[in-house]
Amino acid sequence: MAALQSLRLPAKLTDRLSTGWLNFAVLFLILLPLVIGVGLVIKSLPLLEQASTWKMLSSAEFSPQQGHFGFYAFIMGSALVTLLSFVLSAPVCLLAAIYLTEYSPAWLTQTMYFVIDVLAGIPSVVYGVWGVLVVVPLLAGYVAPALGLSTTGYCLLSGGVVLAIMAVPYMLNMLMEVFRSVPVELKEASLSLGATYWETIKWVVLRKGITGIIAALSLGISKALGETIAVLMVVGNVAKVPKSVFDAAYPLPALIANNYGDMMSVPLYDSALMFAALLLFVIILVFNSITNVLLSRVKEV
Repeated sequence: MAALQSLRLPAKLTDRLSTGWLNFAVLFLILLPLVIGVGLVIKSLPLLEQASTWKMLSSAEFSPQQGHFGFYAFIMGSALVTLLSFVLSAPVCLLAAIYLTEYSPAWLTQTMYFVIDVLAGIPSVVYGVWGVLVVVPLLAGYVAPALGLSTTGYCLLSGGVVLAIMAVPYMLNMLMEVFRSVPVELKEASLSLGATYWETIKWVVLRKGITGIIAALSLGISKALGETIAVLMVVGNVAKVPKSVFDAAYPLPALIANNYGDMMSVPLYDSALMFAALLLFVIILVFNSITNVLLSRVKEV
């Protein structure tokens, strides 16, 4: 009896230690975004104390040497290149996921899983090099002239195309898992009531998986918002608001990556770059919050 009690004590101690480590891990993950946000705010304070936040957000003039820190062009560059990549990738991923889960043979679906893994594993710099070697010359030499326009190829559209391709494996993989999780019994019930296969997909599969579809698409947008190297290499990096998809742009991640470590002797320049990082952090936070609210509303319907 005493031996059994001596064995139980270590087991209880192990359970407590395990629970403690699990709680610590969860707490760490919960506090991590808060710590990052507070750190960015602290580093941005020197600029925030000397310049109007509204003026910085609404002005497109960015000249650190003269003390002008307008981030409007960078915010628009990030928003437009992300929106363009979403418009290019979301319909393709949605239709491809429907075909691969509902119509294609098993060997093709398995092959696509392998292709998705390969695309997800390719470094972003490789996508950037591919964009410089393929997308930029294609737009500059063929697409723009065919439309009667002139461009260097380093433009918003190049960044959108590269970002769209980079977002495909994440969105497509998640969409396929969403559609595969729809119970077979629901589809069989729909078919037994006389619905066609496409009607079953439209009214059963898509409706049942609507929350997963929204989550998958939001994942692609979040991926595009934070991408740096590949976009930096093809988007042109000109601090002005693009008026067309063939104009150069300058997203926030590219601004930070291009300039951090250089020109730190310029007053407030380090703080300005940290403020750019804070803007990007807030944009992603607001977007994810809106997505979560939308998902909760959809679940209630």
